Amino acid sequence: MTTFLCPGQGAQTPNFLHRLPEVKQVQETLQEASDTLGFDALSLDTEQSLRSTVSVQLSILIAGTAAARALEAMDVKPNAVAGISIGSFTAAVVAEAIGFKDALTLVSLRAKLMEEAYPEGYGMAAFGGLRQLQLAQLAQDAERSDERLFLANFNGPTEIVVTGAVAALDRLVALATDAGARRAQRLAVSVPSHCELLEPVAGALTKAVSDCQIVAPKLTYVGNRTARVLRTAQDVASELATNVSHPVKWWDSTTLLYELGEQEFVELPPGNVLTGLIENAGGDVIAKSFADPPLSSLVYLFKNN
Repeated sequence: MTTFLCPGQGAQTPNFLHRLPEVKQVQETLQEASDTLGFDALSLDTEQSLRSTVSVQLSILIAGTAAARALEAMDVKPNAVAGISIGSFTAAVVAEAIGFKDALTLVSLRAKLMEEAYPEGYGMAAFGGLRQLQLAQLAQDAERSDERLFLANFNGPTEIVVTGAVAALDRLVALATDAGARRAQRLAVSVPSHCELLEPVAGALTKAVSDCQIVAPKLTYVGNRTARVLRTAQDVASELATNVSHPVKWWDSTTLLYELGEQEFVELPPGNVLTGLIENAGGDVIAKSFADPPLSSLVYLFKNN
């Protein structure tokens, strides 16, 4: 059984939309996105454009949807989906819980609200090699009264992302490095995702989601806020609206997928971060990134395994 993993912000690189394979499903998805947004979707992935979280979030949704459609057309079809952060919207599209056009509209609003709330001075950083309690104490040491930090993504027992004020993040990177962290680096994210600072954004999204047509997912859909299988339209709507202001339980989500018997994983574009996390978790799994091998090789592997 195959699971499609849908990444969030941080893995994007300039021109990644342009590097998608030139197949019918990709071209149709790019055109549909352009028609819905009212401008050329390929303009989203320039180095300049990707400095805005609006372009980043939209381009990730577009790339993931295009890749999923291409794979499904080649008979690589998922049994389950899971998305991290903005990837939860991609996962919902793949699971047919929400239409692509509605997802584009919601993601555009989500990103604009986030950027308007915190146009500068905030971001995220990834840390590896430190346990949660140790990192939490270091984060507390790095904070100031007007420069707060929050543990935002729990990607593994010692793989944690912190969000908050840039100045405090920089202090935390230095403290974590001195404490022996295997990895401590800022991410290409310009807003404080997955913390209480974005509760007003979640409130606005809750109203916007109610105006969209959302149905029960047709695949196993694992939410990244609760790390549970979401089976109803109401649960999916809540996930899409509110995960922006809550921590991401990615480690728990992938553990649940293992327990459900999922052993084959394809990471949709961009990047291969989620592939690495799955592989590092151990177990008898096959995990590949859409971005790495030629599409023909990826299709052959998952159709013949």
